Amino acid sequence: MQSVVRRNFKLCLSLVLVFLFFSSCLRKKQAGPFGFPPAPVTAAAVTQKSVPVQIEAVGNVEAYSAVSVKAMVAGEILKVHFKEGQEVRKGDPLFTIDPRPFQVDLEKSEANLARDTSVVRQAEANLAKDIAQAKNAQTEFHRYGNLIKQGYVSQEQYDQIETNANSFDATVRSDEAALQIARDTLGVDRSTIDNSRLQLQYCYIHSPIDGRTGSLLVHEGNLIKANDTPNLVVINQIEPIYVTFAVPQDQLSEIKKYTARGELKVEAIPGTEGEPVLGKITFIDNAVDTSTGTVKLKGIFKNESKTLWPGLFANVKLTLRDDPRAIVVPSEAVLTGQKGSYVFVIQPDMTVQIRPVVLDRTVDDEAIVKNGLSPGEKVVTDGQLLLGPGAKVEIKDNPKRTSEKSTP
Repeated sequence: MQSVVRRNFKLCLSLVLVFLFFSSCLRKKQAGPFGFPPAPVTAAAVTQKSVPVQIEAVGNVEAYSAVSVKAMVAGEILKVHFKEGQEVRKGDPLFTIDPRPFQVDLEKSEANLARDTSVVRQAEANLAKDIAQAKNAQTEFHRYGNLIKQGYVSQEQYDQIETNANSFDATVRSDEAALQIARDTLGVDRSTIDNSRLQLQYCYIHSPIDGRTGSLLVHEGNLIKANDTPNLVVINQIEPIYVTFAVPQDQLSEIKKYTARGELKVEAIPGTEGEPVLGKITFIDNAVDTSTGTVKLKGIFKNESKTLWPGLFANVKLTLRDDPRAIVVPSEAVLTGQKGSYVFVIQPDMTVQIRPVVLDRTVDDEAIVKNGLSPGEKVVTDGQLLLGPGAKVEIKDNPKRTSEKSTP
């Protein structure tokens, strides 16, 4: 019985050894040069395409125009014609201040004007009458001058006629002075009326710009003073809108060079995510901020979607030019070692080679390679931790890129 057991044990042991031998041979046949099976990796092709040369920065959104509305006259607010946060157009009514005191002042000024107009007309009539009498007195004086030479009148009569003529001349001069005073008074009355009308117009406050109203700081029924604080409301014009950002001073010469050739395009992404809004550069500051070593730029955006909001931070990309023959790889393919950047290049025999590369810049999720790669080569994008020089690889589908292709 024991001999049978020993024979069966030896037979099983022999079968196990044969199985292990053939399994080892099969693994060696499929393994790489180091005896390891191919490492599963994802890969991407090196491409050549046109890529924009851009400067990235963080900017701050500013209203195109901001107006603080104040009252120009004192009085009670009778009516507020808008709601907080409402869109208003230029000329839309905002507030009505009690106009009755100013209407009374206007009517009083108009009454004074009518009274002083009558005074002017009376002065003009007196002047006309006295001028006529003065002319007659002068005529009579000249006639008596001839008669006294001929001895037909006495010296006493001649002196009386001369005195009468001089009296009328003085009366005319007095009438002219009175008329001038009356006319000056009329001018003051007209100025007073214009001022009264202006004060009355100030009772009706209208929007000076197109924009959006902010918080209502003074409500109906409140008494306000002229040019008092707080403001009645602040209106921000957000269409179009500005985005202000700063770039390093080293890039100023490049920006100026391409600005001289035409308008520079800029895009702003509100917050951390969102659709980019396109605009153009309208302002480059005339001095570098010595405390930060940056220069301020400002872009204008139509903002038709109103995604840019005053005070919001935005990621800004300023496009200087396009690089038509850029060598591009996914940014995850580029690794950094002690000697700089490198990639794993897949050879035709499915082994990998470590290739040092010189990077130009990174745009979104793509790396622009200045030197080290050629279009059409394949580089490893995931699984580099399992690789070494000459390692065998097996290319698997990239789940991320597969999902991106399948997404409509």
